[in-house]
Amino acid sequence: MSVDDYLRSVREPDWEELESGMLRLAMVGLGWWTREQAIPAVEASKFCETTALVSSSGDRAAELAAELTNAEAAMTYDEFADGEETEAYDAVYICTPNARHLTHARTAAEHGKAILCEKPMEATVERAEELVAAAADVPLMVAYRMQTDPQVRCMRELVADGAVGDPVAVHGHMSQQLLDVVSGDPDQWRLDPELAGYGATVMDLGIYPLNTARFVLDADPVSVTAQMHSEDEAFRDVPDQYATFSFRFDDGTYAACTSSQHGYLSGHLRVVGTEGELSLDQTFLGQPTQRLVYRTLDGREAVIDDGRRDLFGDEMTEEFDYFADRVLRGEPLGPDGEHGLVDMRTLAAIYEAAEMGEEMSIQ
Repeated sequence: MSVDDYLRSVREPDWEELESGMLRLAMVGLGWWTREQAIPAVEASKFCETTALVSSSGDRAAELAAELTNAEAAMTYDEFADGEETEAYDAVYICTPNARHLTHARTAAEHGKAILCEKPMEATVERAEELVAAAADVPLMVAYRMQTDPQVRCMRELVADGAVGDPVAVHGHMSQQLLDVVSGDPDQWRLDPELAGYGATVMDLGIYPLNTARFVLDADPVSVTAQMHSEDEAFRDVPDQYATFSFRFDDGTYAACTSSQHGYLSGHLRVVGTEGELSLDQTFLGQPTQRLVYRTLDGREAVIDDGRRDLFGDEMTEEFDYFADRVLRGEPLGPDGEHGLVDMRTLAAIYEAAEMGEEMSIQ
């Protein structure tokens, strides 16, 4: 397929094979992301519906269930763990603080339910490894929504076909004003190491350019360096209000990334090759102006603005439909648990590299 063909077909789902069917989902964790992004995305999907809601508060779950057409069950976490209403759902979407993913994934696996777990997979490498082991007998997918984004998949195809020559470098960035997102609450869980894990910024934001670069290059990092620091009182318990990290991939490509939970809302990913460049700008944070730009040595430039204006919604809907497509057809899916473990080990190495001031190998 030519580059022009790639550009024309960027909106076509290259993974979809399911013709009909419906995957019934239990939403585990009813924070703002589940309520404002995940549930509306499922409502817009072709192959999913929300039929169960699970929260720390039974009243909260019941109130939200009453607003949804297909919701059959509302449960507390304890009721979910005890196996109540298991006939009401086929799979679970886990969107709780990182350190609680393992508990809910273990419960879902015990009930024989497929799992879509938000990133990062857990708070530490060790707990992530326990999660993967617990879910060994059920489908497990980590919710990297960028991997089903049509423009990101187009980048991956173009790189694989040599459109930029040999990849040389990747530049990535993601930042936001966390306290604005959570209404100025400095006590929210992303700033609590017991719930978030190693830190607040690289765990939550830096993982986006890290994982998307892995996907686009089809390569894994082998070593990292990093620097980070925190200044404001709200970030006193985490090391990474501001962070920069670099890594070397197993294909020889180098990457340099920055991230911050106290910066202008911004994101980009650029892949520089020997014969061209791919640039995805205003990405990761659902900006309606996300564009993919392809530039070549001979001065050619092709710009893709594919018309999407609800990036969070579109990306999440694609992610849920992909998950349903694979689960309902009984096919392997990705990114799976082993894929997620590579990120967890890389995250741990990034924080260790910043603390030690040394380059760290990824084990």
